[in-house]
Amino acid sequence: MKFSESWLRSFVDPVCSGGEFSHLLTMAGLEVEDEECVAPAFDKVVVAQVLEVEKHPDADRLNVCRVDIGGGETRQIVCGAPNAAAGIKVPCALPGAELPGGFTIKVAKVRGVASSGMLCSAKELGIADDAAGLLLLSADASVGEDIRRHLDLDDRLLTLKLTPNRADCLSLEGVSREVAALTGTAACFTPVDDVEVSIATARAIVLDAPEACPRYCGRVIAGVDAAAPTPTWMSRRLERSGIRPISALVDITNYVMLELGQPLHAFDNSRLHGAIHVRMARAGEKITLLNEQTLELQDDVLLIADEQRPLAMGGVMGGEESGISLATSELFLESAFFAPTAIAGRARRYSFVSDASHRFERGVDFGGTRRALERATRLVLDICGGQAGPVSEALATLPERHAVRLRPSRVAKVLGITLDAEYIGALFSRLALPFRRDAEDFIVTPPSYRFDIEIEEDLIEELARLHGYENIPATSPTGLLAMLPQTEQARPLARVRQIVADCGYQEVVNFAFVEEAWERDFADNGELIRLANPIASQLSVMRSTLIGGLVANVAGNLKRRQPRARFFETGRCFFRDPQGKPVAGFRQPWKLTALAYGSAFPEQWACAARKVDFFDVKGDLERLLAPRVARFESAQHPALHPGRSARVVVDGQAIGFVGELHPQWQQKYELPLAPVLFEVDLDAIVMASLAQYAEVSRQPPVIRDMAIVVDQALDLQPLIDGLIANRPEIVREINLFDVYVGRGVEAGKKSLAFRIMMQDTRKTLQEVDVEAAMQHLVAYLQETFAAQLRV
Repeated sequence: MKFSESWLRSFVDPVCSGGEFSHLLTMAGLEVEDEECVAPAFDKVVVAQVLEVEKHPDADRLNVCRVDIGGGETRQIVCGAPNAAAGIKVPCALPGAELPGGFTIKVAKVRGVASSGMLCSAKELGIADDAAGLLLLSADASVGEDIRRHLDLDDRLLTLKLTPNRADCLSLEGVSREVAALTGTAACFTPVDDVEVSIATARAIVLDAPEACPRYCGRVIAGVDAAAPTPTWMSRRLERSGIRPISALVDITNYVMLELGQPLHAFDNSRLHGAIHVRMARAGEKITLLNEQTLELQDDVLLIADEQRPLAMGGVMGGEESGISLATSELFLESAFFAPTAIAGRARRYSFVSDASHRFERGVDFGGTRRALERATRLVLDICGGQAGPVSEALATLPERHAVRLRPSRVAKVLGITLDAEYIGALFSRLALPFRRDAEDFIVTPPSYRFDIEIEEDLIEELARLHGYENIPATSPTGLLAMLPQTEQARPLARVRQIVADCGYQEVVNFAFVEEAWERDFADNGELIRLANPIASQLSVMRSTLIGGLVANVAGNLKRRQPRARFFETGRCFFRDPQGKPVAGFRQPWKLTALAYGSAFPEQWACAARKVDFFDVKGDLERLLAPRVARFESAQHPALHPGRSARVVVDGQAIGFVGELHPQWQQKYELPLAPVLFEVDLDAIVMASLAQYAEVSRQPPVIRDMAIVVDQALDLQPLIDGLIANRPEIVREINLFDVYVGRGVEAGKKSLAFRIMMQDTRKTLQEVDVEAAMQHLVAYLQETFAAQLRV
C-alpha cells in the first residue's frame, strides 16, 4: 500500500514528525517498508511564464525564450524543448540552482546567445522519467512561487508492508483509522451523501451465485463526458500512490478504491444487453480482459455477465468488450462485495494479479459497498458531468460478524501485564470496536471491515498494539530445570550423526513433502498422504522413505560435475496408521538413510581407483551399529537391485535394508553409476548394547584356516550363524576371508575360506584340542550344509 503522507494527513493530522509517524505505524504492525520524498533535493527553481518564443539564429532545434520569473523580472533563456510556447507556465531553474545529479545552473552563452537559467522537464527535477518536453504547470500557478511549494515536492511517500490479515488498511480511510486510534487524534473522513437521482434508467441485477457475491450494487450514469481531464489534485494523488492516470472515469474508480478500499468497475452501458448476472463460469467459457489476455475459465471462477456474454472476471478485472473509452457517454458503475474464498487465487491461477483481487481475496468492507458507489457517483458528476439513475441492489446473506469474548485474565496471561477494565474499554473505543460488558468480560462485535478479528487472541493483539509493544516489559522466563534421564543404552542423535559423518558422508536436509513419483518408485506406496495445500505442485505428498531426496541430491551434484557424493539424512517418514501417535491416523517413525555414489575413495596415489560397492556401504552400517552385530538376509525392496540387496536384522528384529539402487531407477533418474545405500530405523540405531566384561586371556592364540565347498546358491548368513551357534568353547572368532568360484571347483559350487582363532583363558592349547575343535566344525558343516572340506 503506497500513498503520500499529505493525503493521509488530510484525514488525520497527528502532531508528530515524519520519522516519528513512520515509527508509530511500524510499531503498530503496519510496517513502513519504504519512505521517500516526492522529489530529490534542489533549490532556486520557480514558476515562470513564457512570454515570447523566437527561433535561435544559429540552431534549428533551439528557441530563445523571454520568461517572466516573478517580481516584474524577465529573463532570456535558450531552450530546446519541443513544447516551448508563449503563454505556458513551466519550472525555471535560476542561476546558482543545484539540480538532481549535481548539475549546477550558470549564466552561459548557447551558440552565441546569452541564457540566464533553464526551463525544466519533470525528469530534470527528478520527479518523473518523462523528458519529452517541459513540465507544464496549471494556468493558476503563481509566477515566481517556489516550485517545491507549488507542487508539494517535500511531501513524503510511504509504502506499507501489510500482513494479509489487515485488509482494512488497504485504503487511506483504513490507515487513518489506525493513526487516530494510535494517537488519539480525531479523524475527519470524507462525507458521502446520496446523489440526487435525475433519470429513471436502471439495469436489473440477478445474483446467480449468492454465496460468492452476496451484495451487488450498480447504477446508470448518462450524459458523461469521458474525455474530461482528470483534476490535477486527483492525478497527483494517484501518481504518488503508484497508479498511472488513464482517463477521468478510470481514475475516479481507482481513486475511490485507494480512498475507501472498495474496488469499483465501470462498464459502457451501451454495450450491455439485459440484466446483469453474477454467476459462476461455465467450464471452457472464454473472456478477454482489459489486459488483453484471453482466458479459458474453469467452473469455479466468478463472472459478471449480461444476457449474452461475460463482461468481467468478478472481483479481478473487467472485460475488454464492455470497457469504457473516451467515446463513452453512458456508463454502468458497479460496487460489490465478493466473498474472499470466491476470489482467492483466481488471478494467480492465470499468472497475473490486480489491485481489486488483492483486496477482495483478503476481505473488503461489505458495509461500505453502497457508500463507495455514492462517492464515485459524486466524483463522476463533478468531473465528467451527467445524470445519475437510481441504485440497483441485489442482496443475499452477508457474512455474520460473531461476537468475541475477551477475558482480562487471559490478557494478563498472554501479555504478561495487567490492564484494568477501564483502560481496555478505552482502547476498544479508540479502535471503534463496539463492546458490552458481561461481568468482568468484554463481548466485542467486530465491525464489517475487520475480517481479522475472530478469536480472543485477535483482540489481545489489538490491545498490545495500542498499548505499545515497547511498553510491555521484557521479563526473563522462569521455570524449574531438571536433568532428563539418559541411559547408557541410548546414544544421542548427535553422536549417531557424527559416526556417519566420520565415515565420509555429508548430512543433508530435504523437504518432508516429495514428488508422487518418488513414493511410487522407491517405496511402492499405494496409500499416499496428500497435502491439502502444497507449496509447489510437484511436492504434493508426504514421504515414507528418505531415498528419493538423496537420489535427487546425487542427480543435482552430477549436473554440477561432482562425480563423487556421499550423503545421509535423518528425518521423519509418514505412514497411515489408525493407531498412530502422536497424530491419530498416522505413524511418523524416524529413519536414517545414507547413500554413496562414485569412487570408493577420493582420487589418490595410495590405492587403485574403484567404484563404491555393496560391501563398502555394508561396512559403514556395521560400524554404525557396533558393538552390536547385524545379520544380513537376502530380501527384496522396491528401490533396490533384486540380487544386490539385503534386509538388516539386529537382535532378531528387522530394522531396514541395504543394497544397490535398482537399475530401472538408475536409468530413469539418469545416473551413470548405481548408488549404494542403506535405510534403517533410527530408534534401532540410537540404542546401543552395554559393554560386557570378558576376561583377557594371557595364553597365545591358535589360528587355523579352513576351506569348504558348498552349493553356489547357499546363503552365507545361515552358515555363519550355525558355526557361531555350534562352535566349541575355545573358538573365539570365525571370519570369512575368501570366496572362490572357478578352476578347481566343481560347477555350481563355491569355495568359502574361514579363518578361525582359538584361545583359552586358563591354559595353552594343545594340538589335540585344536584338532578336536576343527573336526567338530567340519562335521557340523558336512551334516547341516552338505559341505565338503577342500584340500
